[in-house]
Amino acid sequence: MTTSVKNNFMPPALISNLQQVLISRNDAVEEQSNSKSKELNRNCCSNNGEEANVEKDSEKPVILLTNGEGIESPGLTSLVEALVRDCLFNVHVCAPQSDKSASGHSVTVRETLAVSSVEMNGATAFEVSGTPADCVSLALSGALFSWTKPVLVISGINMGSSCGHKMFYSGAFAGAREALICGVPSLCLSLNWKKDVSSESDLKDAASVCLPLIYAAVKDIESGIYPKGCLLSVDIPITPLTNKGLKVTKQSMWRSSLSWQAASANRHPSAGHFMSNHQSLGIKLAQLSRDASAAGAARRLNSHRKNVEIESIGVAGKFNTQQKVKKYFRLEV
Repeated sequence: MTTSVKNNFMPPALISNLQQVLISRNDAVEEQSNSKSKELNRNCCSNNGEEANVEKDSEKPVILLTNGEGIESPGLTSLVEALVRDCLFNVHVCAPQSDKSASGHSVTVRETLAVSSVEMNGATAFEVSGTPADCVSLALSGALFSWTKPVLVISGINMGSSCGHKMFYSGAFAGAREALICGVPSLCLSLNWKKDVSSESDLKDAASVCLPLIYAAVKDIESGIYPKGCLLSVDIPITPLTNKGLKVTKQSMWRSSLSWQAASANRHPSAGHFMSNHQSLGIKLAQLSRDASAAGAARRLNSHRKNVEIESIGVAGKFNTQQKVKKYFRLEV
């Protein structure tokens, strides 16, 4: 693996440090005889009960992980496994309870967020009923974790590119950006996931490819030479292990097309899925509907407005000003 630093504006120290980490990592993989690495793994991962040979978590650099696709995303799981396995960091996770991929930098106001602890491969992890920005803001507030500031925040690994204007829509990118706003260096890791081509093994490979970059960033942060106010967005092409290396570049201005499709008024897949999993809530809503029917009927008798549901996007017609037009659309990405 190599790096290219031609025509970029990143500090040379960061790139030089990355190159050194990459070289040393490749040598360790090839030789498989690095006694220092073996001793570290033995001290961290053995169960011999000798505390003198075990590095306490409190002495390790704290890294906070989040993502946009939810706590159960295989991309986040792969990254957690890789970091915990190396035993170099105290790994904490604060991620959305459900998929918030295209939530952007939205935050939750006037609502109470639910936070639950989860088991996650040796990391201290919580799932939050909010957005990625909520998760990072809460984690860095000091209200959830005992520490107040991790050395680095990493968002990912996202199953999809964050190139160009996608960064404005991406929940994963927003998680890293929230950390930057809070004064903590951050990385956003994204794999250029291709449907019917990519697999979960690619996510594990992507995590392995990103480890040297994470090591280099943490080393520079602790040395005080990491650039202030820096957010690195790392996009990993498909088949990570066949990539030539890393190149520092600018964020592009590429924009994907958003396609809005007219939807039938009679089909709401998300509502059906929700109700099927929340039958008790459905019964309560039905009861509320029956209780309100009499009052609703009385109001409709006094109303001259007429509801009209449109199920297609044909030529716009002329409607009476007293009619209420209701349409349904779905965004296809």
